[in-house]
Amino acid sequence: MSPSAEPLPTPVARPFFSAVTAFRSGEDSPRAFLDRCLESVDEFEPTVGAFVHMDVKAAEQAADLASRRWRDGKPLSPIDGMPVGIKDIIETADMPTQCGSPYFEGHRSGRDSASVMALRQAGAVILGKTVTTEFAGPSPLGDTRNPWDPRRTPGGSSSGSAAAVACGMVTAALGTQVIGSMVRPASYCGVVAFKGTVGSINRGGSHDGLSQSVHGPLAASLEDAWLVARTIADRVGGDPGYPGLFGPADPPDPAKPRKVAVLRTAGWPVADAGARRAFESAIERLASAGVEIATAESLPLVAEVEDAILSAGEVSLGIVGYETIWPLGAYRELDRSKLSKTASDRLDAAQAMTLDDYRTLLAQRERVRAVFAGLAPECDAALTLSATGPAPLGIEWTGDTVFNTPASLLGVPALNLPVLSVDGLPLGLQAIGFADRDSDLLGTGRWLIGALA
Repeated sequence: MSPSAEPLPTPVARPFFSAVTAFRSGEDSPRAFLDRCLESVDEFEPTVGAFVHMDVKAAEQAADLASRRWRDGKPLSPIDGMPVGIKDIIETADMPTQCGSPYFEGHRSGRDSASVMALRQAGAVILGKTVTTEFAGPSPLGDTRNPWDPRRTPGGSSSGSAAAVACGMVTAALGTQVIGSMVRPASYCGVVAFKGTVGSINRGGSHDGLSQSVHGPLAASLEDAWLVARTIADRVGGDPGYPGLFGPADPPDPAKPRKVAVLRTAGWPVADAGARRAFESAIERLASAGVEIATAESLPLVAEVEDAILSAGEVSLGIVGYETIWPLGAYRELDRSKLSKTASDRLDAAQAMTLDDYRTLLAQRERVRAVFAGLAPECDAALTLSATGPAPLGIEWTGDTVFNTPASLLGVPALNLPVLSVDGLPLGLQAIGFADRDSDLLGTGRWLIGALA
């Protein structure tokens, strides 16, 4: 499809959490819910291109089984029958996992990743694999387009996941984030993203970044996002050596924050004027609602945090770069013609680094995390933009990560809340929490959506 194609209908996400009552009463069913999702697939997918692989027949069969369980009053979980997508760097036994790269074209590992195994055990309906950039990196997208304006990028690297949820093709889709790969595309596409504390969701069987990366859902609602994350963590835990996701089984109740920190990060000078106005208006509304606003001028700790995270991009890229030495550099005969120039250059840079270089970067990261942790006794969350503005025109670029890198470097939970807009296009408010206090952030996020939507 050319960038000048006719605009699509206004995309509408499809929450599952709010449909469950009708499943219990028999007024609705997971199969009927899936059929509505498939209508959205027919309407949007030819233009948006969110999926790289789909198995509609298997999804219909899974939805039929879920419908029987709900009818019999024996659902496997609160997400039994939820249509989901899986980012195509996450392994699935019954579908190829191609990592957005010619290296993995047609690749089938024959196993499910830990997160997919958990979703299947819970009865989730896996519709297909969503488009990702090459190895979930910064390389161009291919043909996935933003459902709000097909001339614009959906963001990356969880591009297909964000676009599929925005269109109502699925309720939730797994994404990953090592720099900004969930929060930014969610912002561009107008959906929720929940990036948990590092290590809170088991990433076994996923070809993503290493020490900074997380799995998480992009979803139609915060309630759906929480239930998907808890479903996975309850069944397969967190990453090895981590305690997993903390919090209640049900979505945390909305909780009005007492005080929030406003972070004007390195992204603030490059944010467009409309984005800054939308953010400032939201902050004014929160202050009017009785939320105390802490800024660099009013609370020195905020100034310390802003100063500490100025280096987030440089430190993150250095750490992530070094960690590409394995597995990408481990192929005996690496055919560079199958790599983008970006991936090839990153591998060269990584191979030029020393262990001492890496140790220095890790020490910097720990110092920054310690500074941010000092905010926890003072504030319930930190707020900033999710992106520099609405989705940029063109699909050659996934967008500026400058607002996303700090939360990734910090290893703390972050949400995209789809409550802002600029010129009719979605823009997210990013809420950043504190390590292992994911459920607290979800409660704050639910209140913020109620106050600002």
